[in-house]
Amino acid sequence: MALPEQQKYTADEFFSMFPESNSERYELYEGEVVAMASPSIQHQRIVMHISYIIYDFIKKNHGKCEVFISPVDVKLTDDIVVIPDVFVVCDPSKIDDKRCYGAPDWVIEVTSTNSKDDFGKKLAYYQNAGVREYWIISPQDQKTLVYFFEKSSFPNIYTFDTPIPVEIYDRNLTITISELIS
Repeated sequence: MALPEQQKYTADEFFSMFPESNSERYELYEGEVVAMASPSIQHQRIVMHISYIIYDFIKKNHGKCEVFISPVDVKLTDDIVVIPDVFVVCDPSKIDDKRCYGAPDWVIEVTSTNSKDDFGKKLAYYQNAGVREYWIISPQDQKTLVYFFEKSSFPNIYTFDTPIPVEIYDRNLTITISELIS
């Protein structure tokens, strides 16, 4: 599907333009439609494995949160719709059968061709929307930036071999990225 002419759209207009059955992926950045490239195999391996670890932790601890993987739309505002690679929502009222409305508690993005958005626009969108924790996993750099916005606007940086504590779970869950890709 060709991108619509460059103009500003609301989230509701965006949802009607790109129905769920559409196999192409788009996000909405401040009213502008942005096409997303297909992810690499390494990207998808990381997404799959990290989502399983999170799901398993939630289930074993009888948690109320849910983990989701792309492609699931997250409507942050009336003109911002994103598709995080992995996200956790602890408030079930934010989820319906189609999408998430409002900030997830935890968002994980695995960088690919759109890495400038993960480090720039999406970082600002997630922080402004109220995401509590945001991870940017960079396979190219073998590093993960972890933002825990409740404590700081600055990230902690971890190598892939270092266990990363999950702040929203009071550091009771740690994830080592190198274990996901070996």
